[in-house]
Amino acid sequence: MTPNSPAPLRAAVLGLGMMGRHHARLLQTLPGVEFAGAVDPAGDRHGVVRDPALVFATLEQLLDSGRLDMAVVALPTEEHLPAALALTSADVAMLIEKPLAATTEDAELIIAAVRHRGLAAAVGHVERFNPSLVALRRRLEAGQLGDVFLVATERVGPFPERIKDVGVIKDLATHDLDIVSWIAGSPITTVAAQTAHRTGRPHEDLVLVNGRVASDVPFNTMVDWLSPTKTRRTRVLGDRGMLVAETVTADLTFYENGQVTSDWSSSQALRGVTEGDATRYALARSEPIRSELEAFRDLVAGDPDAPVVTLAQGFAAVRAAEAVLESAQSGRTVQVAP
Repeated sequence: MTPNSPAPLRAAVLGLGMMGRHHARLLQTLPGVEFAGAVDPAGDRHGVVRDPALVFATLEQLLDSGRLDMAVVALPTEEHLPAALALTSADVAMLIEKPLAATTEDAELIIAAVRHRGLAAAVGHVERFNPSLVALRRRLEAGQLGDVFLVATERVGPFPERIKDVGVIKDLATHDLDIVSWIAGSPITTVAAQTAHRTGRPHEDLVLVNGRVASDVPFNTMVDWLSPTKTRRTRVLGDRGMLVAETVTADLTFYENGQVTSDWSSSQALRGVTEGDATRYALARSEPIRSELEAFRDLVAGDPDAPVVTLAQGFAAVRAAEAVLESAQSGRTVQVAP
């Protein structure tokens, strides 16, 4: 540290489970950050915290240990609201793992508390930091596909034992609902969904969603935790071809349209495409969670342009998920409230 450099931000993690352990691992090496500790009543079962004295059983113990500037909330979804309220009362900025909350009502309470205290806050929709999706969105904005016809996502794999409080819609489909809106640059307006329950739990194990965004682009999403192989794919089809992001490997491929030739007159010809060239792009691959934490650190440090996912965007994903649940239960196409 030089004499004029700012003091590092003291950061902590609430929850050392599947996501929290990675946040803890990275916060201990993130420039501009001093790791203040982790909270988990079950302790550090994955052994990621270097100093055992920095593992606390309760948030109160962590707060009593010293100043805290920012925290990552990586707890079960139903615990997001009480944790967020406790952090806002202590004037701690927070990154809340997606989904923002279990319900839109809980999400509204979190947003109101954060705004009342004037705190920095963000939501952990980490797929927005996946190199393949970042590159895909950049190419769409540059007009590579021309008019966009469809956004389609697939997120399937085996059942995660860690999930106990929600089904695939709020645990996984919130990723895809956020991706659709972000990639299309337009909010979701309608959804029609089908679900299945196959594992004996009260929550759904599979969901199929069709819908449309405000710019009139249709989308579809398939999510389950019944498949024996893990697939994470986002496909955008447009006038000039198709971009496919494989987010597990962070690969992006462009499939260019070939042109159909015809001897028919213009009044008879059917416009179509054939297979054209395929290009797999070389991408710089940075760990998405690290990029997400860097953006949140910058926001807390005072950068208003840090590319975080805002609470409003996190709220939109929860609201869309609730519309999907309503559609599946009612058998109707549901309008998503603006």
